Amino acid sequence: MLSYELIPWGSNYTFLATLSHGEEPEALGVYKPRRGEAPLWDFPDGTLYRRERAAYIACQALGWDFIPLTVIRDGPEGVGSMQLFVETDGSPHRPQLADAHRGQLARIALYDLVTNNADRKAGHCLVGTDGKIWGIDHGLTFHTDPKLRSALWEFYQEPIPPALLQDVRALLESPERRAALEAELENLLARAEVHAFFARAERVVEAGAYGSVTAYRRRSWPF
Repeated sequence: MLSYELIPWGSNYTFLATLSHGEEPEALGVYKPRRGEAPLWDFPDGTLYRRERAAYIACQALGWDFIPLTVIRDGPEGVGSMQLFVETDGSPHRPQLADAHRGQLARIALYDLVTNNADRKAGHCLVGTDGKIWGIDHGLTFHTDPKLRSALWEFYQEPIPPALLQDVRALLESPERRAALEAELENLLARAEVHAFFARAERVVEAGAYGSVTAYRRRSWPF
């Protein structure tokens, strides 16, 4: 990390960092140190950076790649998550209104369901310069209690596309893939949270619909 500066919004301390292997800048990253996390009544203190990493690992394990590379690093403000910065094309928020993005957003909505994302704001879905929808800010995930809050509310009245269900089913039905993911997640989360994740995924496959899997659904703010 060559330099970093505070991003002046959000409830937690977040920094834009210039990254490099040597002396020349190579990329930008979003650095969220543990000690900059605001205490929450319903999530254990000092765990949000681990949930960011766990969210990336789960996304990759499902064969999806809409979360930028996220690692844990010990930076100038202490240990925290580091995520590659997404260059956007300047599109307005609520990209779910665009038909061209609907398939990508349906996948993100399903991911939020199985990871129990309590903070899917519209601003957490970014249209990259590559035209792809990227999902960011996954610190409020993997709780054992139903916590789903989402700006992608319209999907929770619909059946889940078969191809997306098959992605989840393929993970659950592969002993090797499932065991590998479980081991990685248990290094980051409480065991009960890991078990709850797999239980939600199993219910998703059985139900085949977004809205029938959780009793707690609220819109995230801002929309």
